[in-house]
Amino acid sequence: MRQSSVIARRVAAASVSLVVAAGAAACGPKDNDAKSSGGDSQPHKGGTLTVLNSNPQSDFDPARLYTSGGGNVPSLVFRTLTTRNRENGAAGAEVVPDLATDTGRPSENATVWTYTLKKGLKFEDGTPITSADVKYGIERSFAAELSGGAPYLRDWLIGGADYQGPYKDKKGLDSIETPDALTIVFHLNKPEGEFPYLATQTQFTPVPKAKDTGTKYEEHPVSSGPYKVVKNENDGERLTLERNTHWSASTDAERKAYPDTIDVRSGLDSSVINQRLSSSQGADATTVTTDTNLGPAELAKVTGDKALASRVGTGHFGYTNYLAFNPKVKPFDDPKVRQAISYAIDRSSVINAAGGSSLAEPATTYLPNQKSFGYTPYDLFPAGASGNAAKARELLAQAGHKNGLTITLTHSNSKDFETSPEIATAVQDALKKAGITVKLQGLEENDYSDKIHSAKNEPGFFLAHWGADWPSGGPFLAPIFDGRQIVKDGANFNSGFLDDKSVNDEIDAINKLTDLDEAAKRWGALDKKIGEQALTVPLFHPVYKRLYGEGVKNIVISDWTGVLDISQVAVK
Repeated sequence: MRQSSVIARRVAAASVSLVVAAGAAACGPKDNDAKSSGGDSQPHKGGTLTVLNSNPQSDFDPARLYTSGGGNVPSLVFRTLTTRNRENGAAGAEVVPDLATDTGRPSENATVWTYTLKKGLKFEDGTPITSADVKYGIERSFAAELSGGAPYLRDWLIGGADYQGPYKDKKGLDSIETPDALTIVFHLNKPEGEFPYLATQTQFTPVPKAKDTGTKYEEHPVSSGPYKVVKNENDGERLTLERNTHWSASTDAERKAYPDTIDVRSGLDSSVINQRLSSSQGADATTVTTDTNLGPAELAKVTGDKALASRVGTGHFGYTNYLAFNPKVKPFDDPKVRQAISYAIDRSSVINAAGGSSLAEPATTYLPNQKSFGYTPYDLFPAGASGNAAKARELLAQAGHKNGLTITLTHSNSKDFETSPEIATAVQDALKKAGITVKLQGLEENDYSDKIHSAKNEPGFFLAHWGADWPSGGPFLAPIFDGRQIVKDGANFNSGFLDDKSVNDEIDAINKLTDLDEAAKRWGALDKKIGEQALTVPLFHPVYKRLYGEGVKNIVISDWTGVLDISQVAVK
C-alpha cells in the first residue's frame, strides 16, 4: 500500500489494500476467538450481512482494483490464482492456492511460473473457467481505460512495459501462455520469487472475453466467487451481492460464504458507522465495517463497557508511520543531524498523538514487526520511551550545531492521526528538548502528496507512511530504497534518494529466492543495513480497532489485511 491517494485506497480496500490499512505485532484479534465470537452456537448459512463503510467500493472491476490477498468485498466476487490463508493473525499472512492447485511452480531461476487450474471451476452463468479467461483478465488490466491496478505485471512480464491491452492489441501477451484449458505459464524478465504473492492481486481474476463490456464491466462483473453482483449503485456506493449458485465450496477451501446476501453501504460518516455498530439495533445487529476504526474518544467509551468491548476486533496490517529525510537538503545531508533527530524523538508522545497505545505500537525498525516481513529487532539510535536529548545534542555539536538549529517539518492537515498536525506537534515538542527548533508546514492533502512525491520539490523533513502490497519485505523496502526506482518526473517514493549498489544487488538476490521464509530473513537483515544510514525515523505501527454487530459471529482477522474477513463471517 503506497503513500498518497494510492495507499489510501489500498488501505481502505484491504486493506489494502487496502489499506488501511489498509496492517503491528504478529498476532490476530486479541479480543476475540474466531470460533466463539458473537455467540455460543456454531456458524450457519443464511441471513443478510450489512457492511457499513466510509469509502465506496468504486471501480468494481478486477483490472482497476488495487488489492492483494484477494481484497475483502472484492474477494467475494473475484477469485484469483492464489489468495491469503483465511486464518487469524500470522497464519493469515501466508499465501495459499485459490483457483490454482498450488501456489505456482517456478523454474530454477524463478523467471518462469506455471499454474494448473482446479477442475470444475465455473463462472456465475455456469460456463467453465479456463486458463484463457485468466490470461484475458490479466491482459485487459493493461488497457489505459482500465488503469488503477498494481504495476507489477507491467514491470515483471516480458513485453509488459509496451503492451497496451487487448482492445488495442488483439494478439495478446506472448509472455502468458495457455497450452491447454487448465494450464497457464508466465515468463518474466527477471527472477521473482514472490510471484505467488502477486498472483493474489485482483488482476489475476478470470474474465470471459465474450462478456467483457470494457469500462461498464464494473456494473456487472462476471463472478468466479461465492457471490455475484445484483446491484451496483453510484459507482460502488451501494452494492448488493447474492449467492453465485455455480460456485462450489469443493473448489474453494478459503471462503465460507455463510450469509445469503451481502449489502454494502458506503459514503457514511465514521461517527455514524460506529454509533450504529455500537447500538446494534435491528438490521445493524448483523453489520460490520471494513474501513472505519474506533477513534481515541470512541475507544475510551467502548473500553468501559464490557458488552461493547467484547465486540471489538483487533487487527494489524503491515504498515509503518515514519519521519523521512531528503539528504539533498541541508542540514539533512549530514548523517549526524539525521542521527541526532533519531535519538531525540519521543515515541511515547507520538503514540499519544496517534490515539494512544491501543491504536499505535512504537517502531524502531522500518519493517513492520511481523514474521512474514522478516522482522528483525533493532534499535540503532536508542531514544528510550521519551527521547535521548543529551545524545542528540552531542551529535549536533559534532555536526557544527552546538547552539542548536532550526528546521521545517512538512505534514498534512488531514486529521488522520498519521501525518497530521497532532503527530507533527509531538515531534516538534520532542526535538525542542534537544535544541532543535521545528517550524511546522501544514499542507492540504493533495498539495502535501504532490510535494513529498516530487523529486524536484521534495522537502527536507516530512511525515510519511508506507503499507505493504503483500506481507513481505520486498514491496516494503524496494519502492523506498531501491535506487533504480527513483522517479525524476513523476511520483517518487525513494525519498532518501538512496542508490546503493550493495542494497540494489541484495534486493535482486532476495528476489531470486522461492523459499519465502529464507527470503524473509534476508529482508530483515537488509532492513537493518539500510537503517544504519538514518534516512528515516520509524515512529509507530497502527493498530485497528473495529466494532461489529452483536449478531455477527466467526470473526477472523489476518495480519495480511488487519480487518475482519467478510468471507468468514456468519450472522445469527
